[in-house]
Amino acid sequence: MTTVTAKTKITWEKLPDDFPLPDEPVDNIDQPALAAALSDSLEVTGRLRETMLVATNYGVCARLDGKIVVKAPDWMYIPRIEVSQEFVRRSYTPHLQGDIPGIVIEFLSDTEGGEYSIKPTYPPGKWYFYEQVLRVPQYGIFEPQQGVLEVYQLNDSGRYILQQPQENRYWIDTLGLFLGVWEGTKGNRQGYWLRWWDESGQLLPWGVELVEQERQRAQQERQRAEQERQRAEQERQRAQQEQQRVQSLIAQLRAAGIEPEA
Repeated sequence: MTTVTAKTKITWEKLPDDFPLPDEPVDNIDQPALAAALSDSLEVTGRLRETMLVATNYGVCARLDGKIVVKAPDWMYIPRIEVSQEFVRRSYTPHLQGDIPGIVIEFLSDTEGGEYSIKPTYPPGKWYFYEQVLRVPQYGIFEPQQGVLEVYQLNDSGRYILQQPQENRYWIDTLGLFLGVWEGTKGNRQGYWLRWWDESGQLLPWGVELVEQERQRAQQERQRAEQERQRAEQERQRAQQEQQRVQSLIAQLRAAGIEPEA
């Protein structure tokens, strides 16, 4: 499959099996945790199907003027793939194997700065690749230290424009969810995170939060059961005391020569 622009011939071909994929370490230890957290809440709330693809630091391929280009977004969501998952284990080629990504997200690097690169010549910059080659509808750039999120949306002219947030959250069309910044702790990391909210404004929980909610619910159930046991015990003691009072009264009446009526 081929797309021709004014300057570039774009071909959508499967990456050769022997093509060496880049195997460089991520920029810092925060990035894997941030990416995993984005997928976590989608998975535990049942929003991911087998025909969808969510990936972290995973190669998206195209051939530009005969040269292979592979970019690996820090996180991306593909609404529908048309092949089995086994055929996209190493890399993914849009149009050939399924939809273009609905959104890609990059975590701002302290050193590279390539998240904003519009370099059109080989190898093209990330911004240029997502905007002009893949034409990804929405592109998020997150600076985790200060908790700053920018979401760009492809306009009718095929250019990214900064999307305006709604109450500090951005509507992501292909997911039907809001994306925003949340501050708190997950695992051993304290800081800013990207998180999802549904249309009603409900925060989608992480798996660890669901576990904690279930633990608290079970604890509340145990407390209610204990309270019920204590109430039952109090009732038994009151009934026993009442029986003892009646028996004492009967004994007093009999001692006075009075036989109580049955």
